[in-house]
Amino acid sequence: MLLTIILTIVFFFLLGHTLLIESYRTWFLKVKPFKPATSLNTAIFFTVIIPARNEELQIEKCLTSVLGQRFPKSQFEVIVADDYSTDNTAAIVRNKQNEYTNLRLLQIEKLLGTQQLNSYKKKAIELAIKEAKGTWIVTTDADCIVTDEWLSNLSNFIQNNNSVFVAAPVKFINTGSFVSIFQCLDFMSLQGITAASVNAGFHTMCNGANLAYSKEVFYEVGGFKGIDNIASGDDMLLMHKIYSRFKNRVHFLFSQQSIVETMPMGSWKEFFNQRNRWASKADKFDDKRILYVLIFVYLFNLFFFILPITAIWLDNVALYWLGMLVCKTIIDYRFMIPVARFFEEEKLLWWFPLMQPFHITYTVIAGLLGKFGKYSWKGRVVK
Repeated sequence: MLLTIILTIVFFFLLGHTLLIESYRTWFLKVKPFKPATSLNTAIFFTVIIPARNEELQIEKCLTSVLGQRFPKSQFEVIVADDYSTDNTAAIVRNKQNEYTNLRLLQIEKLLGTQQLNSYKKKAIELAIKEAKGTWIVTTDADCIVTDEWLSNLSNFIQNNNSVFVAAPVKFINTGSFVSIFQCLDFMSLQGITAASVNAGFHTMCNGANLAYSKEVFYEVGGFKGIDNIASGDDMLLMHKIYSRFKNRVHFLFSQQSIVETMPMGSWKEFFNQRNRWASKADKFDDKRILYVLIFVYLFNLFFFILPITAIWLDNVALYWLGMLVCKTIIDYRFMIPVARFFEEEKLLWWFPLMQPFHITYTVIAGLLGKFGKYSWKGRVVK
C-alpha cells in the first residue's frame, strides 16, 4: 500500500514538472528575437537609475558602459542613487561627472537621514524617479555591464510595441569557479522561464538589473505603495502592479544586443543571502499563478529529501530516488538547450547534470530561509 502511494506521488510530481517545463520550452521557442527598425526615432528621453551601496569596485565599469551608449547623449541621463555608501562610491561618481554632464549623483542619506527602512533600494529608486527628467525609467545595478545598443534597442522596441513596461535579459559572467558555474546555469534557467512566461502572458517575471517602465505609469499604479515594506520586489512586484492594469503592454525584449551582464556572488554564503532575499517575496505575489508554481516546485524538490525516509519501510527506495532525479534532469536539460544557445553558453551544459543535486538542495534551503529566516544584504540584516 505504501509503495503504491509513493509511486503515485512520484508520478504526480514528474508529470506536473514535465507539463510545466515543456510549456516553458514551447513558449521560449516561440519567442521571436527583436529586430530594430532601420530608422530610429529618439523621441523617448530615458532616465537610467543605478542604486548603489558600497560599489567602489564595480561602479566605474558600470558607468562607463551605460554612459558610452550609441544613443544621443541629449536623450538620456544617468542618476546614481547612492544608498548610504561608506566607501568611495560617491567620489568615483563625482569624478565621472567631470566627463559626462548627463550623470547625476543622488545621496539618499542626505534626504532620509537616520530613517529606518526595510527596503532601502525601493526608496532609493523612488527618490531618484522624483528627480528624473526622463519620461521612461530604466534600472540596472551598479555591478552590471550593458551593451552599446542597450538604450537604442530599448527605445526602438518600446515604440514598435507600444509598451509601458519592458523586461530584458540578464546573464551572469562566468568566473570559472564551481559556485560561479552553478549560478550561471541556475540564473540562465530563470531567465529562460522569464522570457517564456512573459511572452506567453503566464507569469509576471523580471529582474531589476535590466528593466524599463513609463514614469507616468509608475505613478498611475501608485509606485511602490503597498510593497514598500518588503525588502525585495522592486522589479517583479512592481511588474505585477503594472501588468494588472496594462496586461497587453507588458513585454519582454528578446535580443542578444540587450543582454546585461553582471557578476555572480563570490561565495556560497553570498549566494544564499541573495537567493534568500529573492525568496522572501514569494508569498507576496497577488498573481496566484506564480504562487502556485512556486509551491509546486518547492514541494517537488522537498520530496527528494522526504523520499529517502521511506527506506525505513520500503526496499529499492534509492532506485526510485535516482529514477526521479534522472527524469527531472532530462526534462530540465531539454529546456536549457535553447536557452543556453540564446545566451551563447552551450559549453556550460556539460555541468548541468552534476548541478542537479545542488540545485535541489539550495531550492529547499532558500525557500525555507526566505520565508522564516533573516539574511544579511549589503551590510544590513533584513527580516
